[in-house]
Amino acid sequence: MFRTVAIARSLAPFGDRILIRRAAKEVQTSSGIYLPTDSVKNPNEGEVVAVGPGIRDVSGNLHTPNLQKGDSVLLPEYGGTKVTVDSEEMFLYREDDILGKLE
Repeated sequence: MFRTVAIARSLAPFGDRILIRRAAKEVQTSSGIYLPTDSVKNPNEGEVVAVGPGIRDVSGNLHTPNLQKGDSVLLPEYGGTKVTVDSEEMFLYREDDILGKLE
């Protein structure tokens, strides 16, 4: 007999790359009107899921990223590499591509 085992996968970014889960699209306005999903823009906010170890300069010094897991960040409208992990859509960005940290 075969047994089915659920395997949870994780992704550890290399270098200065950062794995981000974008915020959910808002499909309802504050007044309660539902918007069609085609007309809703991708949100420019996200949550850091994983952070790479950093990047080395020509002297060999390691420069670690300024972000940590769980930080809220402001993202550019376009860019990033779409990655699917455990049927969840996430994006990989370089640290330089992220616009800022939301506090």
